[in-house]
Amino acid sequence: MDSGTVLTTIADPTRHRILRLILSAPNQHARVGELAESLGLRQPTVTHHMKALLSAGIVTRRPEGRIVWFALVPEHHDMVAALVGAEPDSAPPDLDRISADLAVRFRGVFSPETVEAYVHESAELLARDGSPPPLLASRTAAFTASRLEALARPRGTDRDRPEVLFVCVQNAGRSQLAAAILRHLAGDRVSVRTAGSMPAPDMRSTIATALDEIGVPIGGEYPKPLTDEAVRAADVVVTMGCGDACPVYPGRRYLDWDLDDPAGLPLSGVRPIRDDIETRVRVLLDELV
Repeated sequence: MDSGTVLTTIADPTRHRILRLILSAPNQHARVGELAESLGLRQPTVTHHMKALLSAGIVTRRPEGRIVWFALVPEHHDMVAALVGAEPDSAPPDLDRISADLAVRFRGVFSPETVEAYVHESAELLARDGSPPPLLASRTAAFTASRLEALARPRGTDRDRPEVLFVCVQNAGRSQLAAAILRHLAGDRVSVRTAGSMPAPDMRSTIATALDEIGVPIGGEYPKPLTDEAVRAADVVVTMGCGDACPVYPGRRYLDWDLDDPAGLPLSGVRPIRDDIETRVRVLLDELV
């Protein structure tokens, strides 16, 4: 099975947690009953996800009498461990090195002390539930850079292109669909950001698949928390079911799109939401450019 299929399959938050539990279990194998109890889910739900992982060739099934154990397929072990952040002997993010590198990138714009403060805050925001997301170090670097770019972005007539911020609850479904489609249609004519009021650990596999069906790449996107500077940098803020979580500043256009949440829906249920979002995005793009 190719790495793209592996990435898409484990993007589902529940499968993400299942794989972390397997990797942290003694001998790195587990039973469905144990997983269900740890996750607070019904066994049929866990069985459904295990079938998807088996079909993708990510885990193996090993019966021992009446007991069935699940473990990672060896050739996928290192990649999956890195992605789900469960490698037991992995080092914590080197925040000092990330700070030093970003200080070079933003030299003359922000002081090294400011960069360092944003790096540490970004790492805390990404892991605020006590469960670090996959690729925490690289995501911390990318998230910090995005925040600093937003903070430094000029307003008004000095802008070279409009900026749109899409906000939903988990930043793993609706906002990612809208952002990916707008980037695809607008190219470099529009700057696009996303955020979530309560971001999920990772993107949903059905979102990546629904976008791939229409030729839209998801790229290296990941759920990220909503921050003040992202709203301040935006010309248009589009909210999708996140209530009053988004701060309101004068001089920005606010839109609230009433959309169904694709969380937990099969691909057939995600497609209509994707198509509704695409229609809205095309209207917005016409207005912007």
